[in-house]
Amino acid sequence: MKTKFVKKFAIAGALMAATAAHATDVEVLHWWTSGGEAAALNVLKEDLQSQSIGWTDMPVAGGGGEAAMTTLRARVTAGNPPTAVQMLGYDIQDWAAEGALGNLNDIAAAEGWNDVVPAPLQNFAKYDGNWISAPVNIHSDNWVWANKAVLDEIGVAQPHTWDEFVAAMAAAKAAGKIALAHGGQAWQEMVVFDGIVLSVGGADFYREALIERKRSALESDRMLEVFKRMETLRSYVDENFSGRDWNLASSMVINGEAAFQIMGDWAKGEFINAGKVPGEDFLCFRVPGSEGSMTFLADQFAMFNVDSAEAKDAQAKMASAIMAPSFQIAFNQVKGSVPSRTDIDRSVFDICAQKGMADLAYANATGGLVGSLAHGHGQPAALKNAAYDVVTAHFNGEFDAAAAVEELSAALESM
Repeated sequence: MKTKFVKKFAIAGALMAATAAHATDVEVLHWWTSGGEAAALNVLKEDLQSQSIGWTDMPVAGGGGEAAMTTLRARVTAGNPPTAVQMLGYDIQDWAAEGALGNLNDIAAAEGWNDVVPAPLQNFAKYDGNWISAPVNIHSDNWVWANKAVLDEIGVAQPHTWDEFVAAMAAAKAAGKIALAHGGQAWQEMVVFDGIVLSVGGADFYREALIERKRSALESDRMLEVFKRMETLRSYVDENFSGRDWNLASSMVINGEAAFQIMGDWAKGEFINAGKVPGEDFLCFRVPGSEGSMTFLADQFAMFNVDSAEAKDAQAKMASAIMAPSFQIAFNQVKGSVPSRTDIDRSVFDICAQKGMADLAYANATGGLVGSLAHGHGQPAALKNAAYDVVTAHFNGEFDAAAAVEELSAALESM
């Protein structure tokens, strides 16, 4: 009887302890659903679980995050927002302006975030001088990913100029390969567009045209050249690209079906998840002509207003876990991005990440770091979506390069 009582008491105590350990969960809305992304997210889950913080997962598929933002709006309208939400750029600022986000100043001050987060990124992580989100990483758009075995097979080296890139795609196509793996979704076409704008005119032109929206830049010969290059790329995409998810396009390069993909550095996470080694199995380099400049975006977790002290404590612990150097290293090694902190040792990363960190430092120091229009760091949603419409319509042949210049200028100037 005593043994049964002791066992019963022990079981009850264990259940009570488990219940107490997860009395405060964090419900996290995000769109990290691909293999590499899910592996990266698991690093954060395990970190929080080690602190006895439960994790309620709320994934909403869609690489650009539009579907997740639609779901979020419905939850907030119903008076039931998640605890934490993955967000990008101006979306964070919009929710902060509505008074929906909590304040992370205490944890940010205690851990010195002001000293280690680049100023352009702080512009999105703060609102009215207050920290409102915890940046997980810094991504950049203007990358090319290449299957090294395919390039060796067709006898071409890594291209360094636009003409060399076109010649390499032509050689791949002639050899029966898909030259450029691409997913026909508006946000993916905008990622490509971001890189091509940088390749044609650099960060100054990108800033004048897409961020400052100057007519002289939007209607320039340079912008005409941008759209002509987009037409060139379209001629090297396979016929079945429409609607393809970005990670499936990455798989085409990984499997040797395609030679190249223009995609942000989250694509590297797919290569790593597939067991591929940078420099040996695949190459990573900037869109030819865009070296020295970067379009950046940063995944951040914004914390929504919560009432209970326990919930606020869980949010603070989650924010602290995100910004911890150990997590920034572990997460970004898997995700493909680079840390949002500038004080992380580069030597623990692979060669692609080391290049990304060096590029970030150089671009940040020289004015070459510009917010990605494709991912809501160049313009608020309305302007971003207006640009999406023009770029994807042109890529799908609805009008030529000259008409696209006029349409883009009209779309961005009308807001």
